[in-house]
Amino acid sequence: MTSQRVLNGRYELGELLGRGGMADVYKGTDTVLGRTVAVKLLRADLARDPQFHARFKREAQAVAALNHSSIVAIYDTGEYTVSGGPGEDVRVPYIVMEYVSGRTLRDLIRAKELDIDQAIEFILGVLAALEYSHKAGIVHRDIKPANVMVTGESNDVKVMDFGIARAMADSAATMTQTQAVVGTAQYLSPEQALGETVDARSDLYSAACLLFEMLTSRPPFTGDSPVSVAYQHVREVPEPASTFNPAVSEALDSVLAKGLQKNRADRFQDAAAFRRALRAAKNGVAVPAFAAGTPTDVQDVVPSTQQIPEGGLARGLTGAEFLDSTLTGGSGNGHDAGDQDTMLALQAGEPEPEPDNDGAMPLGFAPERERTARQKSRRRAWTAVVVILVLLVLAGGGFWVYSTVNQKPAPPALIAVPAVAGMSEATALQTLYGANLSPESHHVPDDKVPKGTVISTDPGVGSQVAPKSQVLLNVSDGPVSVTVPAGLNGLTEAAARDLLRQAGLVGGSSTLANSATVPAGSVISTKPASGAVVGVGSTVDLVVSTGKVSVPQLVGLSVADAEALLKANGLAMAVTEQENSQVAPGKVTSQGDAFNSLVEQGKTISVIVAKAPAPSPSPTPTPTPSPSDTHGGGFGGLGG
Repeated sequence: MTSQRVLNGRYELGELLGRGGMADVYKGTDTVLGRTVAVKLLRADLARDPQFHARFKREAQAVAALNHSSIVAIYDTGEYTVSGGPGEDVRVPYIVMEYVSGRTLRDLIRAKELDIDQAIEFILGVLAALEYSHKAGIVHRDIKPANVMVTGESNDVKVMDFGIARAMADSAATMTQTQAVVGTAQYLSPEQALGETVDARSDLYSAACLLFEMLTSRPPFTGDSPVSVAYQHVREVPEPASTFNPAVSEALDSVLAKGLQKNRADRFQDAAAFRRALRAAKNGVAVPAFAAGTPTDVQDVVPSTQQIPEGGLARGLTGAEFLDSTLTGGSGNGHDAGDQDTMLALQAGEPEPEPDNDGAMPLGFAPERERTARQKSRRRAWTAVVVILVLLVLAGGGFWVYSTVNQKPAPPALIAVPAVAGMSEATALQTLYGANLSPESHHVPDDKVPKGTVISTDPGVGSQVAPKSQVLLNVSDGPVSVTVPAGLNGLTEAAARDLLRQAGLVGGSSTLANSATVPAGSVISTKPASGAVVGVGSTVDLVVSTGKVSVPQLVGLSVADAEALLKANGLAMAVTEQENSQVAPGKVTSQGDAFNSLVEQGKTISVIVAKAPAPSPSPTPTPTPSPSDTHGGGFGGLGG
């Protein structure tokens, strides 16, 4: 567990979910948005290596642009500092991802909880994710059961680890090259095993291996070591899935046979074709049988051992020496079959020597005697015949040798380079592969052509080239400088970061600030501001709203001024008047929420306003008695 429990003041780390060769994955909480996330941290010991550091960042950049329901989403990236010793601090990058609650396909396969219909539905989800990523020009390169999650309730598929670094613990043997993970042996395509360039069809081969294992609970090839398994991918043909699971239909066997072809040109050319074939197989419609005898990649690069005649090339002879040895019967005496025939003919034409007059014959010599004219004529005729035969044999043999050695096969038909400008990189690669050419991508900056779109080819469109010729694919890497997009203010933080990624920029740090109008979690402003021209890949920092408002000082203000100030801060006012002989009427004497306290946007603030006290009542004067009042009793008597 990292000693820093909260990354950059926002992401609180929880339990460890898994540990891989390059990174650790923790369950975490986004304290700003209050949601559960998964946080992948590059191991601190690898963060010192610039190569690992760059590869980890490339993973985030590669997947950040992918927005698909079957691909685990990337929310944020950043770095935090750990101490590497006295005077040495290490910047450790991290990726904040969507947290998926569920089980991997590896767990489901081991528990044998998959039936055929479920296996087909899950692989259809994987192919949907691959179809989307391939259109975006991204090849996964490591499709395997441990990299596919199935959610707990809805059984949705989520494909993980597009950056090839393993996040979850996986004990399966892994093929590496110069410390770069390039695939897992049980799901490795033949071209990966041979060290060739991979493309979208390599992912489809791995997906076919995954489907095979879901149907049979075992991968198509097994062995004692990764090398032996990789060799089988290159040279061996797997047993049909129905051999291990009789419930697998012939139609499904045909789909797997197509998906596991050694030559990528013989497989499904895109994920959409693979999905169509699977849906057809569910209805009993098989894929047409593969044409027998068609050469494959593996035959091209790993030829079978040829039988060499004993005494020929096995002795270390060159091709010319072996040809000469064959023509001369291996004798080495410089005579061919025609020479032997000539010698026999000469011997047959010589008359038998006759003895001398004394019956003795010179040792080793024919007798010297006078020949008749007839004998001389016959000798000349035989000589002429033999010479003509020798010349004919030598001429025929020479012509045969010349034609055999110098005969060249007819040149293959040339191919016109197709027009791919304006296509996405993935589509252009598939088009050129389909035309029997060997494309190679070259990324160049371009201010006008969108990133990932093909600009041109070399050789150009319509050029006639030989099959398998290399075609350079110039792909736009986007402009050197970009404008910070408008419209970021008011977006949610996640949406603003997505927009920045699409513009070729990196969302930097987030700073929280109060706002009277911007909702909580939405962007108030950016630095640099919208409209600024910056370099591609520049960092843009965000100011994000807390959804809170700071209450202004209202005491001492008139009612009108207090109401205007509250309205400017998105707040309302409720007034209660109270008599106050010490404060001028109409002035605020107190407020319900204290100055500088944080309240929710739009809240009504209660205030007490002074009013003049009511005037005191005047005393009533006592009336003076009149004379008539003095004699009132007399009048009363009279009245009585």
